[in-house]
Amino acid sequence: MTEHAGTAADRAVAPSLEAVSPPPRRPTSIVPERSVAGNALVLVIAIMTFLSCLTLGAVTLVREAANTWQTQIAREATIQIKPADGLDMEAALDTALRLAQGFAGVKSARIVDRDATARLLEPWLGSGVDLDELPVPRLVIVTIDQNNPPDYAAMRAMLTAELPSASVDDHRTWIDRLVAMARTTVTIGAAVLALMLAATVLSVVFATRGAIAGNGHIIDVLSFVGADARFIAAEFRRHFLVTGVKGAAAGGFAAVLVFAGFAWWSTSNMATPQADQATALFGNFAIGAAGYAGVVLVVLAVAALTAATSHVTVLRYLATIEQRPVEP
Repeated sequence: MTEHAGTAADRAVAPSLEAVSPPPRRPTSIVPERSVAGNALVLVIAIMTFLSCLTLGAVTLVREAANTWQTQIAREATIQIKPADGLDMEAALDTALRLAQGFAGVKSARIVDRDATARLLEPWLGSGVDLDELPVPRLVIVTIDQNNPPDYAAMRAMLTAELPSASVDDHRTWIDRLVAMARTTVTIGAAVLALMLAATVLSVVFATRGAIAGNGHIIDVLSFVGADARFIAAEFRRHFLVTGVKGAAAGGFAAVLVFAGFAWWSTSNMATPQADQATALFGNFAIGAAGYAGVVLVVLAVAALTAATSHVTVLRYLATIEQRPVEP
């Protein structure tokens, strides 16, 4: 009778114990998921990614603008005829036009008339300029077939023989300067991008060392009980990969917003003089699909670099633990 009573009492108490018992705890990571240092690292990575994407976008804009300038300049050549004693300028222009049109590789040629020449000089000499009173050179614009350009040396020789005061400018000097400028800009941009990535790596190294210092006792215990070094490094790698993805995604998104804002401003203010000048220099501030793909690559590279840096840092720390002498 007593045995049956005890069994019934145990059955009555068992449900209450199950209700009071705490739920199973979720395994926690070695590295704290949320900390002041972790939030600061996310902010640092976001800033570095934002600046890296801006640098990449600026290099893309300058390179595309330089290619556009180079194409436009290489499309035309200029014949300049300087005034001289006894020279009939109108007849000389007609002669230069006829000679230029006769060369292979020349699509067309046209004379810059007196009104157009006066408009070109208006910013410096003002309006109402009388070209007959000033020794102003006259121009002939020659449109070039870029796939089959003319022989400029032969053109110069023939024009000089017919018109000693004429000269041909194929804009080669300007093209060489544009190419040099574009290469210099790309080199500087690549150097700045490399410095920002290096700064990101150093920030991750210091953050990883700080996390190791804060959880060194746990790492030491895991190492001494035989935990695999790759398991411990994987825990840090996972933590810092999430941190890197958060920061890089925020910085890349902010950069995309900036590029989209500049493109919208350029499109909506296209008729203003300021926008016309900016468009003439840099295009419509649209980095295109290649630029946005570059932003995505920067984001992925920063996230991967963050995880790889933390992984290597932890493995080096664990290697130093294994080399410590064992105390007797």
